[in-house]
Amino acid sequence: MHELKKISFDSVPRAISKAERYRLLNEPRAAASICRDVLAAAPDHDKATRILLLALTDQFRGADVSPDEARELASTLSDEYSRVYYEGVILERWAKALLDTGYQEHTVYDRFREAMDAYERAMPIAEGGNEDAILRWNTCVRIIKRKGLRPADTSDRMDPPLESFDSEVPYR
Repeated sequence: MHELKKISFDSVPRAISKAERYRLLNEPRAAASICRDVLAAAPDHDKATRILLLALTDQFRGADVSPDEARELASTLSDEYSRVYYEGVILERWAKALLDTGYQEHTVYDRFREAMDAYERAMPIAEGGNEDAILRWNTCVRIIKRKGLRPADTSDRMDPPLESFDSEVPYR
């Protein structure tokens, strides 16, 4: 029916700029679409990959978007720090989405802890002056404390509804 049109390699910088703007304007679907076009023209473009990854995580709340594609994108980033750091970002944003949907407290806590573990792995490999992983770690700690999140006791664990076994999208 309708075929996607390809952009030229020369238009990539302008397209990246547009994707960043759309993301900042809270239009993550438009930003993601542009990044997909950029990646079709320049498959190893790290900045387009990071913007797409963030645009996907922007959609965790309210949209039927799971962290799977974002995780896959993070694994393709060219440097170890970015791969580990963005793994943490994905887990943190997923935890926030679960928190907003009223998911079980211990499940949310577990996702925040996984994010914090990723940030801890990123800290020693960050370039000098880059303390983004520390800032994200501290955000997770503050949310855990403010919301009173805690790990599960064996008595707290309940099996999730059967519908939630099909994907990681929270049961609503």
